[in-house]
Order: sequence, then C-alpha cells, then structure tokens
Amino acid sequence: DSLASSSHHTAKTLSVGHVLSPRVTSSQTMSLASAFVRPSSKLWGLGAAMAASAGLLVQPDMRGLVTSAHADAQKSAGSLNPKEFLSFKVLENERLTHNTHRVRFEMPNNAASGLHVASCLVVRVMLPEADGTMKAAVKPYTPVTSPDTRGHMDLIVKGYPTGKVSKHIVQLKVGDTVDMKGPIPKYPYEANLKKNIGMVAGGTGITPMLQVIEAVLSNPQDQTQLSLVYANMTPKDIILKKKLDELAVKHADRFKVFYVVDRAGWLGSLTWRGGKGFITQDLLKAHLPPPAKENLVMVCGPPGMMAAISGGKAPDFSQGEVSGALKAMGYTSSHVYKF
Repeated sequence: DSLASSSHHTAKTLSVGHVLSPRVTSSQTMSLASAFVRPSSKLWGLGAAMAASAGLLVQPDMRGLVTSAHADAQKSAGSLNPKEFLSFKVLENERLTHNTHRVRFEMPNNAASGLHVASCLVVRVMLPEADGTMKAAVKPYTPVTSPDTRGHMDLIVKGYPTGKVSKHIVQLKVGDTVDMKGPIPKYPYEANLKKNIGMVAGGTGITPMLQVIEAVLSNPQDQTQLSLVYANMTPKDIILKKKLDELAVKHADRFKVFYVVDRAGWLGSLTWRGGKGFITQDLLKAHLPPPAKENLVMVCGPPGMMAAISGGKAPDFSQGEVSGALKAMGYTSSHVYKF
C-alpha cells in the first residue's frame, strides 16, 4: 500500500525481511526496517519528518511513500495535514474478523478528513525499545470513509503478530490517540477517466479499491464499469463483504465482485459460491476487462499476490513493468496501476 516514487529520492534500508508465499490468496507479513531518509522539500512533508527522526522505525511498505509521484498536490483542506503529524482520538474499535479491526477516529469540529481519491495517510505511533527508550514507527493506511464524510474517518487494520504498528492500532481503546499525516496522493481518479476498471485485491488491499469504488458509484454522472476480484484466506477473512455485496446489489449494472479464497473449509464448501485456490489467468480473463486504452486494472495486495498477478514496483518504487499473469494476458504498464 505504497505510493509510486521518483528516482530523484532514495531511502537506505538497513534490514528488511519479506515472507512470501506461492499461494496467491495467502496473507503476508513484512518485518520492520530501520531507514534513514534524505530530506527533500518535495516529499509532501513525509520525508522531512522521517529524516528528522534518525533511526525511525519504518514498515517496509513505507519505502515507496518516501517520495511522491504527485509532488504538486495541494495542502489538505480538512482535518489532516500533509506537512505535519496531528493527533486524532479513537471513537470506536470494532473487530471485523479474527485479526482485522475497523478503527474510527474523530475529525475535530465535524470536519472532513481532507482526503481525496485515491490517497492514503501515514500513522505514527511511539513504541518502547528494549533499552526503555521510545521510538517512532510509521505505516501507511488507506481510509475507507469517503472524502466528504464529516466528523470521523475509518481505518481497516489487520493486526499482524509481527506488525508493531498494526498490532498497536488494533489494541487501541476509545479515547486513545494516534498521530497521522496526509493525504499522500496515489492514483488521481476522475469520473469517466476509463470505460472499465478491473480490480484485483488481496486482504487489506481492498481499502484503496473501496475508495475508488465508492467514488464511482456515488456519482450518477460516472458511467465507469467496475469489476473486482477479491482474494482472502477463508470466507471468514473477507473484509467488508457485507458492504461490497450491498454495493454490488444496489449498482448491479455498474459493479460486480467475485471472491476467491484459499480454502473454504468442509462446511463452507457446501455453500461457497466463489473461487477457491489459485487466481488463474482464466479466472482473471472471466472477471477483468481486456487490455485496451479505455480500460485499467488496479492491483493491491500482499507481496506474493502482487508478484504473481502484476509484478511488484520497480526498484525506485515507480510503477515499473508489468509481469506475472497480467503480462501473460497481454497487459502492459499503460493498462495497470499498482497501489
């Protein structure tokens, strides 16, 4: 869930551990990395804050956020500020699955967040070190509330056992506070920009997709056709399924969703109507628009899924070339956007 970066700025990563799986639908975790970041006035405030904190703990998927592909974006008009971290209070913490929570934060004075489609924010928490000192850790998240929602903003957070930031957030109580900065621009969506948008998401990779889905479906003038392939470990792990199903029913002429799980279980196999196992080229061909100038496919998920479907981003964290299943199907970088 990181932003495409430019080759003009670099991050020196000291230690990164990736846990990858050949199963396309498997959940993934990534270990923390310590990074030192060269300051720049073009980092939308994020790089400067990181550079000011030598030894800042950074989640590996933060590295693509070090630079901005949209450095000319305007300052947030809502509660968030892209230049500095501000503190936000927890209003609710709801468990959605066995390891995923919806955490609602107050936007003061009934203001909107200031987010736009598609954008994310950065969360910063202070965590204790072995020597008793406190060190900042940061991680990007994509809110699932619409930009015009006032008074609150929701994050969907999966609490990975080794994820220091995510584990901290899912344990927050009402009244606790967290520092946030944003928005960080991603894909600059506009109504009717494409005729068809296909999406492939895994786990919490659904969050940027939902941002775009709701922006399209809430605009009667936007005739973009949407199709989503959403992969998870089991049916019980599907995040926001009720919401997605409601949108698919309400907007049946514009939005279709197909679920894929790694395993459905013995009882679930009797009632499960989605896909099971690998995401194959045949499955993608059945549910995504074909490669064409007027079509786009968005991809967001754990590293193993990205590698198999579209390939990861380039070493400089730009979009890079398309590989994996989509390349084999004839898609190029002009047809694919990697969140």
